[in-house]
Amino acid sequence: GFRYYMVNNCEFNSSKLNDIEYIYSHYYNKLEYIRFSSSVGKYVGYTEHGIKNAERWNNGPEVIARRAEKERYCFYNVGVDVEAALTKS
Repeated sequence: GFRYYMVNNCEFNSSKLNDIEYIYSHYYNKLEYIRFSSSVGKYVGYTEHGIKNAERWNNGPEVIARRAEKERYCFYNVGVDVEAALTKS
């Protein structure tokens, strides 16, 4: 069978909230075909199917909802992870 999955990811190298990048990716059979990156601010397609979806999603409400995910998802979780790391070190 084939595997389809989505990944939310927050990448950061410092405790500054402005340095955080939120990435939301769709995969099919271990191949990433579309990605939203908060540093780019829109969806980017990597396959023919991904490019078509990126064009459609960038013109719809999906991109507006994704832009808010950095604050909602990353800022909270990074704060929790940094606090846990600091108390154990």
